[in-house]
Amino acid sequence: MSWNPVFSSRLGRSSLLLLIAASFTCFSRTVAHSAETASLVEARRGMVVCVNPEASDAGLQVLQAGGNAVDAAITVALCLAVTFPEAGNIGGGGFMMVWPGPGKGGDAIPVPVCIEYRETCPAAITRDSFFDEHRQEGHHTVGVPGTIRGLALAHHKYGTRPWAELVAPAARLAKEGFPVDATLAAGLNKLLLQTSDYPEFRRVYGKPDGTVWAKGDRLVQPDLAETLSVIAADGPDAFYSGAIAQRIVDEMKANGEAITSDDLAGYRANIRQPVHTSYRGYDIYAPPPPSAGGTQLIECLNILEQYDLAKLGSKSSQAAHLIAEAMRRAGCDRVRYQGDPAFTQIPPALVTKDYAKRVSQDLRLDQATRSEDLAKDIKLSDEPPSTTHFSIADGNGMAVSNTYTLQNSYGSRVVVRGAGFLLNNEMTDFNWQPGVTTRAGRVGTEPNVMAPGKRMLSSQCPTLVARNGKLLLVTGSPGGRTIPSTVLCVIVNVLDFEMSLRDAVDAPRWHHQWFPDRLQFEHLGDPEFAQQIIELRAMKHDFGNDVRKLGDGYRRQGDAHSILIRDGLLQGAADWRRTQGKAAGLP
Repeated sequence: MSWNPVFSSRLGRSSLLLLIAASFTCFSRTVAHSAETASLVEARRGMVVCVNPEASDAGLQVLQAGGNAVDAAITVALCLAVTFPEAGNIGGGGFMMVWPGPGKGGDAIPVPVCIEYRETCPAAITRDSFFDEHRQEGHHTVGVPGTIRGLALAHHKYGTRPWAELVAPAARLAKEGFPVDATLAAGLNKLLLQTSDYPEFRRVYGKPDGTVWAKGDRLVQPDLAETLSVIAADGPDAFYSGAIAQRIVDEMKANGEAITSDDLAGYRANIRQPVHTSYRGYDIYAPPPPSAGGTQLIECLNILEQYDLAKLGSKSSQAAHLIAEAMRRAGCDRVRYQGDPAFTQIPPALVTKDYAKRVSQDLRLDQATRSEDLAKDIKLSDEPPSTTHFSIADGNGMAVSNTYTLQNSYGSRVVVRGAGFLLNNEMTDFNWQPGVTTRAGRVGTEPNVMAPGKRMLSSQCPTLVARNGKLLLVTGSPGGRTIPSTVLCVIVNVLDFEMSLRDAVDAPRWHHQWFPDRLQFEHLGDPEFAQQIIELRAMKHDFGNDVRKLGDGYRRQGDAHSILIRDGLLQGAADWRRTQGKAAGLP
């Protein structure tokens, strides 16, 4: 089912959206959920877990109205564009993993798919356009947005509710406003002090009376409400070839940058086959390139399957050592091989078990490998990501794991004038300086240099775990280069260490990305893990000076809002690392 242009033409956009939104509001009080981030929510007919309570509730209302997990995912994604502007978006892109549910007759094994809607490089940009550029925000960093095309493709393939109905809750939130929480207030206040070069950002996100934002204040976004109303009434094409597209083009042209009407009209989302492996009898499905995260995750699992992690234990230095060494090797292969598959030949062997055995032949059980020794073919020189993830499952066996982003927090800081939405700064995910790869972490390898129409490499890794054709785990995370590491930790915690979902999400996480040659641990400096760290240092793992306490805790890695499914019972765990997150369940 899709939007109805005949019906929408008979009503004004505001009237149409208010009518649809009212249909959601009338039963919202009957929806059962828990507002406690740290709790484990259980339900049987549906579960939505994301970073914002209003978006979780809106998604759950779609499920209660008879929509499926993909329908709810569209609503959640659009609501997050309103309520979580640092990463929720219509001006960015991402990856959606879909578990379609039982086949006909319930006997067919479900075939997961990946809906890829990664941004693309504008046609006017070449490989060396930004070689001497250092600014990480601004109009020059904007890639051609993919989110609306991606959601539309998901709706076309799997949606059951009218498009306009699914957009309506987001339009209502933007029009009527919502209460700002402490995290959003702090983020906006900080950015407003730093955005003198972006007057439209200050106009849209500044508090009307000129004072600072505080918890409980109401953020109203009338321009974004109108944009969403147009997308609801006129359909997704309005973003790419209609009035909204023209606003984007005008915004870019006024600032001397590259995105054209042809770039927008030519953008396409893709349905791709996920990368897959089996791990201790479970099937793991993750997004393929241009996501590097999925391939990294699969390579890590294939390496770790050779070792008995359960016997070693979750708090052993030996288990941590093996996890770090797997991450190190997968991170190196990311740099060496991965990019947009339309431009780069990526070895299919990267996700095979034979390859994992080969790259782990030099893995010593008593000593860390020097990252430099893994890539003697890569010339080395001496020398803050914000994404959001949500997980959804309905009562009929369909599930969605979706990760999307603007790249940095609040993306490029560019708000399209008169349209009310932020644009991404995803061009920073390309390798700006071809041939310059440093020990400090700068990457200049060929597979991910810029080219017209090319999709920049991503770490996003929304993941599905199943056994014997039955879905077990829906997970993913934000966090830039740490994303596949976070997802790996959650999966290992559930499958190897047999933790509950709550414990698996709460447990401290590890990360290694090859270069910088440094192992990260969330609770470095915590006395509970002191012996483990001493033993890892003895194995020559370098932690640098990475003891950074954050208020009442330590370093925070990722935001793994997850769902576990056992015997038809849906368990939802919002990650405590984002205090405003919420799991909402339909009993």
